[in-house]
Amino acid sequence: MELKAYTQETPPPLAPVITDDEHFMRLALEQATEAAKQGEVPIGAVVVCTAADKDAECAQAPTVIATAYNRRELDKDPAAHAELLAIREAASKFDRWRLSDCTVYVTLEPCLMCAGLMYQARIKRCVYAAADPKGGALGTLYRLHDDERLNHSFQVTSGVLAEESSELLQAFFQDLRKGQ
Repeated sequence: MELKAYTQETPPPLAPVITDDEHFMRLALEQATEAAKQGEVPIGAVVVCTAADKDAECAQAPTVIATAYNRRELDKDPAAHAELLAIREAASKFDRWRLSDCTVYVTLEPCLMCAGLMYQARIKRCVYAAADPKGGALGTLYRLHDDERLNHSFQVTSGVLAEESSELLQAFFQDLRKGQ
């Protein structure tokens, strides 16, 4: 077996690096895919506990606490957005309303209602895939996450697997238009 020496001119091939954000966003995309199968707008959300506190429930590693997908049509509920359902489930599992050690991953930029809920739940961070030019409240139309008039702010990371999320949404609406 010949060992190949790598120099600065010929670096070793790099394997793709999968970040935690990409990993958890893929889980949210799985939820979005399930929503589409159910006839719902394909938006998925995952709540992950990311505490650095050694006494926290998720001290060893980031832990998925809750997953959900849009259920507005299924539940006949205008508030049944993926983020809202996932945050409610996480609060129920922790038996507390403050989720200051949690990150919410969602496949579409949250609306005002969902961004407001993140503010109310005191989440630490939101990571979203695709921007929402018609209703995005975390950077596109509004910036609820860092409004200085409010007593809580949270971090936002946008664009994680945005292309995959956009393609899923576009395919869903194309199929919907074909069916009408």
